Amino acid sequence: MGSILVTMPKREDAGKIAEIVRRSGIWEDILVLDTGSEVLRHIEDMEISLVICTRRLKDMGYEELYEYLPSHVSMLLLSRNMDTDIFSSNIILLQIPFKPADLINSIRMLIPAEYGRRSKKQALRSADDRLAIDKAKKILMERNSMTEPEAYRYLQKNSMDTGRSITETAQMILTFSGL
Repeated sequence: MGSILVTMPKREDAGKIAEIVRRSGIWEDILVLDTGSEVLRHIEDMEISLVICTRRLKDMGYEELYEYLPSHVSMLLLSRNMDTDIFSSNIILLQIPFKPADLINSIRMLIPAEYGRRSKKQALRSADDRLAIDKAKKILMERNSMTEPEAYRYLQKNSMDTGRSITETAQMILTFSGL
């Protein structure tokens, strides 16, 4: 099971987030940092599952940090501004202020329980699969006035209801949309 890195300009704020996650019992290996460069140093040394951060860190923005993350690492972005300019299945936006339950549910969405048991050798979603999911989310967001997390949850639920993979569900949306 990989680690969660909580990265915020104020280490105390990151510590509070880490404490909420620890108390919930869903994850134990949590590291508190205050710069993006610290995250990048730890990525080389540790198996990382999730980075929780704000839009702006001491030394870089979340976009720059995300570019350097391996494709299997998800990001939970804490923000006061709920822009819909984020189109990646590996990033979820959580609006500040939030309830601890919202934080925990967002983490569960990004790193389901079985992730920790997944073999490193087991393939993760391909770039084409992630692109299809991102395009389907964008269509859902535009046509149904959904937020990015709502669109992703919609894909997940339909996937579970139909017994198809989330990629197959996304492909069906793209097909019916003429894309």
